[in-house]
Amino acid sequence: MPAVRDTLDTRRRAAAAERTVPRQAVTPGIHRVALPDDGLAEVVCVHCGTQGRGPRCPVCDHPHRLQDRFEADLGVAGLVTDRGIVHARNEDAVAAAVVSDGSGQPETLVLVVCDGVSSSPDPQAASGTAVRTGVDACLAALAEDRTAEEATAAGMAAASEAVRNLVGPDGDAPSCTYVSAIVRTEADGRVSVTVSNIGDSRAYWLAAGDRISEQPARPGHPGPLAGPQKLTVDDSWAQTLIEAGAMDEQAAMADPRAHTLMRWLGADAGQQPWSGDSIRSYYLDGPGSLLLCTDGLWNYLPGPVELSQRALGMPTSDGARALVDYAVVCGGSDNITVALAPISGGR
Repeated sequence: MPAVRDTLDTRRRAAAAERTVPRQAVTPGIHRVALPDDGLAEVVCVHCGTQGRGPRCPVCDHPHRLQDRFEADLGVAGLVTDRGIVHARNEDAVAAAVVSDGSGQPETLVLVVCDGVSSSPDPQAASGTAVRTGVDACLAALAEDRTAEEATAAGMAAASEAVRNLVGPDGDAPSCTYVSAIVRTEADGRVSVTVSNIGDSRAYWLAAGDRISEQPARPGHPGPLAGPQKLTVDDSWAQTLIEAGAMDEQAAMADPRAHTLMRWLGADAGQQPWSGDSIRSYYLDGPGSLLLCTDGLWNYLPGPVELSQRALGMPTSDGARALVDYAVVCGGSDNITVALAPISGGR
């Protein structure tokens, strides 16, 4: 394990300058970022030293080295997506948008994380399309003064349609999971968090303490964001077994079919692949951090308390990076993507 850690540390230090999207200052307006941004970030050709964009060097046509990691610091949120160790490419994606008021203060935050289904063709196309479309649809709905729940539903619907439209002429259908969050200050001054999910990418509330909150939200009934808790319910074989009372969580997750998805985005998933309880709303009841992640992280750290202990007590981007690095050092068996946003009061 020390050898793996040393190798990863060296690789990350060497690539840090080229893989990081600079922090975007929050100014009046809307700021968006989506990762990975292969083809958009400038890289240095390892063959001739020319700096450029795209999959190949513009001078010598040598293929550019694929980046292992992309990061973005938006101030109010830290984003990290990493290829991991085992997979040859990154099939995850993450997008975020910060909407600022007239004074430049962040007013609304929209986050979407997707995990491409590896057994489908071009899963990275599905995840990349879904995160960008989902964020843009949420923003458009919010601009029309729709509620956070309505905007969340609009984001899911738009992402679903966009991924369905990726089906190839031979009928092959790229697919992915979907998890989103909208954080905003309501008219009464309270901070609300509205989440949605399709598949097994998750949203968590991270907070100090070792007592998991026992007051989860139900659809249509907002719950408090107090102690650490998981905010979403997986659409997976394991969760189906747990809800049916056939197995406890430990046994269900040990089942070889545990990660089989019951719902997903894709042309083979139907017109409305989400369930009636896919959208849940919460209100702030104390400081903490909102986490969206793929199973490349929660496979190693499934508990909200353990996640809180790893991510809190440091700058936001450092916390996001710490979570991803932990998963990589543990084996990096899957792509790992994290969106982390601290929330302490009015945005």
